[in-house]
Amino acid sequence: MIIPASVLDALLRALPQVRPQLYFKSSLTALSHAMEDQVLAGVDHPLVIASFQRERFYRQEASRYLRISERTDQVYILAAPETDFTNRSDQYETIAFEPADALSKEWHLVVLGQQYASCLICKEREIHESAKGVPDLHVDQSRRFEGIWTFDRQIVCQSAIILLDRIRQYRPELASKIEPMLVQIRADGKSGFNQVDPGPFAERLVTYLQAGQYKLSKAYRSIAEKERKERLINSITAAVRRSLNPDEILQVAVQELGQALNAGRCLIYRCKSTDATAILEYEFLGRGGRAEAENSAHDGFQCSTSLLGETWLLQNNPLFLEVLQKGEPVYAEDVPADSRLSSAMQTLSQGRQIRSWLMVPVLNQNQLLGMVELHYCNVMPHKLERHELEMVEAIATQIGVALLQAESYANLEDLNQQLEALDRTRSNLIAITGHELRTPLSTIQVCLESLATEPDMSPDLRQVMLNSALTDADRMRKLIQDFLTLSRLESGRVEWRLEPLPLEECVDLAMSSLQARRYDNPLPKITTQLPSELPLVQVDGEWLVEVISKLLDNAVKFTESDGSVTILAQSNGGRMLEVTVADTGRGIERTRLETVFDRFYQEEGALRRTTGGTGLGLAICRQIITGWGGKIWAESDGKDRGTAFHFTIPIVPMGEERRSNVRGRSKKSR
Repeated sequence: MIIPASVLDALLRALPQVRPQLYFKSSLTALSHAMEDQVLAGVDHPLVIASFQRERFYRQEASRYLRISERTDQVYILAAPETDFTNRSDQYETIAFEPADALSKEWHLVVLGQQYASCLICKEREIHESAKGVPDLHVDQSRRFEGIWTFDRQIVCQSAIILLDRIRQYRPELASKIEPMLVQIRADGKSGFNQVDPGPFAERLVTYLQAGQYKLSKAYRSIAEKERKERLINSITAAVRRSLNPDEILQVAVQELGQALNAGRCLIYRCKSTDATAILEYEFLGRGGRAEAENSAHDGFQCSTSLLGETWLLQNNPLFLEVLQKGEPVYAEDVPADSRLSSAMQTLSQGRQIRSWLMVPVLNQNQLLGMVELHYCNVMPHKLERHELEMVEAIATQIGVALLQAESYANLEDLNQQLEALDRTRSNLIAITGHELRTPLSTIQVCLESLATEPDMSPDLRQVMLNSALTDADRMRKLIQDFLTLSRLESGRVEWRLEPLPLEECVDLAMSSLQARRYDNPLPKITTQLPSELPLVQVDGEWLVEVISKLLDNAVKFTESDGSVTILAQSNGGRMLEVTVADTGRGIERTRLETVFDRFYQEEGALRRTTGGTGLGLAICRQIITGWGGKIWAESDGKDRGTAFHFTIPIVPMGEERRSNVRGRSKKSR
């Protein structure tokens, strides 16, 4: 069966308000992987429909879809067969269509779950005859597709309906499996975006890939016209591919560009549109137009003054301001006669031996990233040829790609570190859950079974059983409460109720909470050393009590009964008050003073500790304190030498403190 109708066209007819966009193949690959990773990272059972143009494209992704099929039984793969791709019902449904079918020109991926939805519906654009003879370095990556990528649930549902209807035509035997899903989708097809973060890194990556690919293609086509331009671009491109270090790339670019254009001086530096000055980081110093100098009987005249490391004026330079205004290169062919330059700039250019001055911006989406400057130091002005300007613009484009590539790589490194941290958190969570939930559950089960099966149990033993079950139930409640608290804090769903409060009240409440708890051993001696004239603090009282309580609980758990715990406070000379909870207990290795604030961290390890707890208390404290603009840290001289936890909280401004005191006295008088 051959269906000539386009899925994209059918979607646009069903939803005429939707407008398609242009995508390069590399962008679609990145988006598809991001959507597939979203399924692999999820916990629900979404509908997944993937349409590949050819079987060979499917084979590259087959292993990923085997993993996806372990998450859901609603996976449908379509492709035009080339070797052994056939209609099959195995781990997932495969649907083979004819190579002449409209799907062979399209690229689709639909993911529809309960908590999220996304779709990619695209059709490949035909290459015009006039462009077929133009050389292109990356033919496959420069393939262009027109289509839609969205998280809008209405569009995703409509796309799923169209593709499921088509699958039912190809394989009628799947109707009983598809029909319930169609009913569910039609009932769910509401408008609106999902309440999920689409991943800012993916959006930036798509933007960079599209902009960079377009500029690269344009630059490479023009560079092919001249051998020198091609050599220059290839050398800098090789530097970009060889290294992710922008310093190395820019050093190659400044040398190659200065030599290729026979400039007296070539400068490349990073700057923004708001910068008043810039540091000159990369320089090529050569001979200033040797051929022209020979014609003028001034052999070898060159820019002898190096500007490397100097602070370069920007906002006082009319040429720089004109570059910002126009967003394009600016050239002063004869600097001494240029009316745009003030007397101060004329003096500066004369001291730097600049006779002709070119400034070319390095841009990304109209944002200035840096500047390329060429100085010609000839006796006679240098006439800039069009191909020379095009070459510098092409190099500026390459430099922009290099800077964005370095930034993207840095972002990916950060993302990898976050993923590693998440993996550690997952491992710790499994260990914590296995120990902290299973142990009290086992105790509760044993106690309840004993009470249920031993009717003749003595009242004293019955009470012991009940007390044990209640104690472990309370332990589980605290564990779950800590999970929920940390989740709220990390998601930003906590609304702080900040008000002026005396620190002493919060400390007293935390002490009362501590003394009300049950501990296996007597508590160490707890001493409060708070100055009488402490300023009020601007905090949420309930959460501050939570912080102090958790730090005190942590201190007494790791301090022997004959030890001591001390609470101190002092102003740090600024707008913050520093509070310290110090103990004489077990202490912490210096290499772990920062690690103790990680989620699920346990000083003795998750499965062999004697003090209990979830390892979430200090992580919760850090979330609370940083939410108020403060800091929290630990100090210790090592094992068995005690620990001091410090945190800072904001002080009420002087004027506000007076008003708070007046309000307090008014309440007392009433």
